[in-house]
Amino acid sequence: MSDPVRFLTAFTQAVATMALYGPSHPARGRAVDGAYRLLRDLQAEDAQPEFSFLGDEVVYGQTPLRQMRDWEWAARLAEAGVQRLEFAADVSRGDFEGFLEDVLVRLTLATIDTTEARPGAGRSSIRFGALGIRGDARLATLPSTDLPTSGERYDLTDEVETVKWMHAEVSERGLLPLMEAESVVRSLAVAMHGDQEMLLPLLSLREFDEYTTTHSLNVSVLTMALAEAMQMSAADVRAFGVAGLLHDLGKTRVPLDILNKPGKLSDAERAVMQSHTVEGAKLIITSDRQLDLAAAVAYEHHIMLNGGGYPHRHIRRACHCASALVHVCDVYDALRTHRPYRGAWEPEKVLSYIEEGAGTDFDADIARVFVALMRRMEGRIEHSTLAELGATAPAAAV
Repeated sequence: MSDPVRFLTAFTQAVATMALYGPSHPARGRAVDGAYRLLRDLQAEDAQPEFSFLGDEVVYGQTPLRQMRDWEWAARLAEAGVQRLEFAADVSRGDFEGFLEDVLVRLTLATIDTTEARPGAGRSSIRFGALGIRGDARLATLPSTDLPTSGERYDLTDEVETVKWMHAEVSERGLLPLMEAESVVRSLAVAMHGDQEMLLPLLSLREFDEYTTTHSLNVSVLTMALAEAMQMSAADVRAFGVAGLLHDLGKTRVPLDILNKPGKLSDAERAVMQSHTVEGAKLIITSDRQLDLAAAVAYEHHIMLNGGGYPHRHIRRACHCASALVHVCDVYDALRTHRPYRGAWEPEKVLSYIEEGAGTDFDADIARVFVALMRRMEGRIEHSTLAELGATAPAAAV
């Protein structure tokens, strides 16, 4: 059992013990002492540990704790308003016990006797609250029970840097960092639901060199929004989001002079460009067999409903539903983007194009839902460029 898992187990056992015994009972003290000791052990390796509770998922820092998937306490904590939890390096035992008492109040919605609570419980060495994108100000400090909701502009600086790093790892080492991809998708899902109403955080280009990064993130967001609009399960929404994020991974195998060529491609260059679907599928499936869905999407996302597009298949068959979703989102974001050889289309022109292609290029039902979604979401689409994200990122320490 890893240190983060050991600590979380002791932490929830301490909360359960506090619900059974009064402040002066020795069992309560032993449970708090044990959990606090494991927290300090954890901090010997990670001075400021962070946890996120996403219903059926537990994330430590940026790493999903796979052995805690479907851990019942994750859903209970999230429902109690503790979706994200951060410990400062100087957290005291008094702070820790005060935090446990606050969690118990949230879980039971009852008032407990805190007259014997240790001093220091009101310090801000423990922060918790509704889950937000890294760097925002949505975490409450003890002892407040009022958790603010996000009204701030989203920030995807870390996600952008992670995607750039992922592409570099694939290009230079042939390795796909799956955990990082999953973490990015979780962050994108949170950004979509940062307020009571869904919003779409989409990135806009200033320079075409940014295209691969911004396009991957945008297609992931659009695919998850479309999957939700089609009332798919939360698990499918996340899986489709990962597939959207990785759909163009094969372009890391395409030479930059072809990828960024401002004019028309030659037949030979076009063949290299179109090979990114096969190359992407190979990269993904050889990296992790759990990603067979993402591999299928990477292979199929340029295939039209009528069998046109690429790659050519000798035996015609229906594409996976995820591929059909990613296909329409891919086309939408590509046409909305300035390219070296054409300007960006206006949103309504793109949606009209998708409507006209329903039944031949695009699945008719998926196209209908997507067009209705994008028209409904007008006014709830947040745009930012990489330069703007960089300008809002905290300055590096000197």
